[in-house]
Amino acid sequence: MAQDSLSRYSIDADWSDHYIGGEWRGSDSGETMAVMDPSTRETVTEVPRGTEADVDAAYEAAAAAQTEWGQTPPARREELVRNLLGTMDEHSEEIVELLATEAGQIEGMGETSVHLAEDQIAEAATLPRRMKGEHAASNIPGKENIVQREPQGVVTVISPWNFPLNLSARAIAPAVAAGNTVVVKPASNTPVVGGLLFARLFEDAGFPDGVINVVTGQGSEIGDAVASHDESDVVAFTGSTEVGRRVAAAAGENLAEAAMELGGNNAHIVTADADLDQAVDAGVFGSFAHQGQVCISINRHLVHEDVYDEYVEQVRERAENLPAGSAHDHVVVGPIINESQRDQILDYVERTVEAGATLETGGDTVDVDGVEDSLVVEPTVLSDVTNDMAAACNEHFGPVVPVIPFSDVDEAVELANDTEFGLSGSVHAGDVGAGKRIAQRLETGMVHVNDQPINDEAHVPFSGTGASGVGGYNTDDFLDEVTENKWISLQHDDREFPF
Repeated sequence: MAQDSLSRYSIDADWSDHYIGGEWRGSDSGETMAVMDPSTRETVTEVPRGTEADVDAAYEAAAAAQTEWGQTPPARREELVRNLLGTMDEHSEEIVELLATEAGQIEGMGETSVHLAEDQIAEAATLPRRMKGEHAASNIPGKENIVQREPQGVVTVISPWNFPLNLSARAIAPAVAAGNTVVVKPASNTPVVGGLLFARLFEDAGFPDGVINVVTGQGSEIGDAVASHDESDVVAFTGSTEVGRRVAAAAGENLAEAAMELGGNNAHIVTADADLDQAVDAGVFGSFAHQGQVCISINRHLVHEDVYDEYVEQVRERAENLPAGSAHDHVVVGPIINESQRDQILDYVERTVEAGATLETGGDTVDVDGVEDSLVVEPTVLSDVTNDMAAACNEHFGPVVPVIPFSDVDEAVELANDTEFGLSGSVHAGDVGAGKRIAQRLETGMVHVNDQPINDEAHVPFSGTGASGVGGYNTDDFLDEVTENKWISLQHDDREFPF
């Protein structure tokens, strides 16, 4: 690609090729697919419409490169991962603009995504030196047992559209740092930031050919081929539980390891003793950050009946004053990723009101200048909600605040746990000790006291329970997913055998 270093990272650059085995090549079909800016609803670029032949070529390249890459000294792998960090930092402003254009992330959220991705890459750079084995005593005289950690081989990364940068980085960077090669299939809504961008970053960071391979396309056309490929040793997927079940089943047929971070229905518990202002601050951020399109956002606000009315009123006032519109403007709430997601959110709201809830504010779309059929949903607050109403029992994935009353802590815990999901949650109970006691009763992988659920730090485990996934991300949890233990025994003394 004869493009200067700046234009390579612009949405106006040529993104019409896959990246396979260190080469940029068009789709085997010769076809492309459009990428839309959710703020303007205009096509901003074209990416390859991949085929199963493209998928096979990507895995062939990854498998061919893995042995040499896995034997690369840890110091060299660390150096290249740090180069990747520097390259991302160098182009961070362009990446923030890409995130606004492709994923609808407002500027502050785009900057947060870059920060989180860089945190993941920095943590990954420490992994090559942490791949240590152990010795184990033997029951056989003169035998030495060695257990060493080795890369799994080829890691499949299927990245999501809501946070395509950092949620891709948390799988790609540690996988390659540990000596694996990767095949990336990004979401079709965000194929640039979730996939092709990483190919350019890896290329400029100096990685060998074949360490990263990116194939874009419709999940309905190549998803099964990616998830079930016989060269894939690990499948790392972030997305909905519905799709995740299919991906995990396909990976299981191939006996591949599965790391699945799936949906959530996260509760924000506010007791009568809570600092209400702090609880509202946390609740507003935890519901409206990135338009609620966050797997760990607040899906249900569970509020004690003694402070319920005041909480609803404060959240309603805050919601009505949040600027909403194009992600390219100075707003807090930007667009939903596409029409189907928007319509589902509005349907949940409508069905919840029909079931008896009160629409305090919102419930419709926001007009955006020059845009027909806007994807921006008004910040919405619903009171008098019960746990079985549509906006509460489903992961609404939008800027919606269903507020549910409770009478005591036991009821709050019962309501919070009354879901198949178990990803995250938050508790405000007046003091840390009381909050911790409630947190320990919640059936989730993560809980945050005196905070809200949207937290992610690369050196702290990130995982869910139940329908929220299997396996784990971050720190040693994901290192365990992308490596395997190998037992080597050394018989130093002659061994006597019975025959």
